[in-house]
Amino acid sequence: MNSLVHPPDKWLSFGFALVGGYVDAAGFVLAKTFTGHVTGNLVLAAIAIVAHDWRHTFAHFSAVTCFLAGIPLSVLIARLPAAWPPSPLLTTVGGIEVLLIIAAYVAVASRTTAGVEILVICLSLALGLQNGAFRRTGGISVHTNYLTGMITGLIASELEIASQVPPDRTIALDPKSGLLFGIWALFVLGAVMGAAATFHFRALGILGAALILLVIIAPNLASVPRERPAS
Repeated sequence: MNSLVHPPDKWLSFGFALVGGYVDAAGFVLAKTFTGHVTGNLVLAAIAIVAHDWRHTFAHFSAVTCFLAGIPLSVLIARLPAAWPPSPLLTTVGGIEVLLIIAAYVAVASRTTAGVEILVICLSLALGLQNGAFRRTGGISVHTNYLTGMITGLIASELEIASQVPPDRTIALDPKSGLLFGIWALFVLGAVMGAAATFHFRALGILGAALILLVIIAPNLASVPRERPAS
């Protein structure tokens, strides 16, 4: 294993990528809105405006707004305690994500008038928080809920490396590239799981993402030091 890619960070990135794909696909099945990235929603919002579909226009723009709001919110959470190491931050953000996913399910399951809009807001904020809290691992910048930028950078870097290697030499796979391939694969797997769960179980299927998050943050919860009671 290359020293730049530490196993805990590697598995965290894979786990969060699985959640990112799951929630984004589930949100689209339930609300026809992407909850994990901006570009697709801006395109869908433009189409909805032309079609005079104001409800979906609001949903797409609210998804963008809440996703972007989650990024500075994650930075604010990181600054609250002094000298907070990464794991408690990710544990806290993961716990907030679980609560937001549960709130999204309750909103849709209760069949309230604004249930779908609340689902979009909750899921978009959850993925925005995740994107802001987990941005770097293995010495590289990563995103666990949208892949366009990472795939573009991966292809460009691999082609640049290949152009500098003589034809008679074999190109070894950079561990960082392997990490990005793994994140991509887990994101796609998560999307398949999220789509399948929500097609089969409807709103209940979104709770699968909360279960995955609980598995991810459980080891960190067990390792958080507890203060000793004063004697």
